[in-house]
Amino acid sequence: MEFIKPLLYILVFPGFVFQFVFSTYLEWVDRKLYARMQNRRGPLYTGYKGMLQPVADIFKLFFKEDIVPAGADRFMFSFMPILGLAAVMTAGLYIPVWLFTSYNSFEGDLVVVLYLLSIPSLVLFLAGWFSVNPFSLIGATRVLTQLFAYEIPFFLAMLTPAVVAGSWQIQKIAVFPWTSGAFWVIALQMLAFLVALLTLQAKLERVPFDIPEAETEVVGGPLTEYSGKKLALFRIQKDILMLVGSAFIAALFLGGFPGGILLGVLQLLIKTTFIVFLLSVVRAGFARIRIDQIVSFSWKYLAPVSLVQLLIVLILKGNGAF
Repeated sequence: MEFIKPLLYILVFPGFVFQFVFSTYLEWVDRKLYARMQNRRGPLYTGYKGMLQPVADIFKLFFKEDIVPAGADRFMFSFMPILGLAAVMTAGLYIPVWLFTSYNSFEGDLVVVLYLLSIPSLVLFLAGWFSVNPFSLIGATRVLTQLFAYEIPFFLAMLTPAVVAGSWQIQKIAVFPWTSGAFWVIALQMLAFLVALLTLQAKLERVPFDIPEAETEVVGGPLTEYSGKKLALFRIQKDILMLVGSAFIAALFLGGFPGGILLGVLQLLIKTTFIVFLLSVVRAGFARIRIDQIVSFSWKYLAPVSLVQLLIVLILKGNGAF
């Protein structure tokens, strides 16, 4: 019977069922918040106040015609959506709640998660590349260019809590403010938190960093040729990526999820939804920028700010402040 818990962990919570349900809920929250900030109403009719609209959109795509372009690499074109979804779902298994085993909680699991969260961007690049479509190729090139811009600041920001806690294990980092009694370290990492938030927005390719899929310029970017089930898988991947990225920022920067399963899940829901709210504010407050502007912004501002934050933490830790 020992295999039941790991199986439930993978398939139910925090595995596929939970990730799908909660990520579609977060998409609904994001769409409603974004709409209200623009004086619109957002999803309204499917389910309670439109709550099931993201689910309906995904299921609609599953019943659409699935087309593979004649000139595309058929295997790679079809494999990319599966690879991207598998990467973000696997990363979601490391969210620090409920069951901790040697497989999903170990020293260095933070590095594994950061690696897994970088795969979706590479998948998008390859999806556009193997589509052999001019718009897809331009979008794919923008994905890779943007990846080089935000990935280093994202890594530096997410590693700052690890330096504070003196551990590379997500569980220990998450509970460090409680176990050490140094609650003030949450405020200390504010710069890294802001950098992580902005770079996650870029990783999700949301306004103002939606350059790779700018509809007015490159139609759908790297996903121009995708339709039907494959496009639905990309849609699920993006929703789960928003969930997982937001959950890890909440765990690392907002004190984690101490306590039993019920308290842990409750805090997960509240704090992750709060991060999505902040992402929605960024999305509503800014207009799309050019690809050269995000590269300049990342290397001139985000990367130096991350390094300054890391330096402050190292100096304080070296002097025994925590």
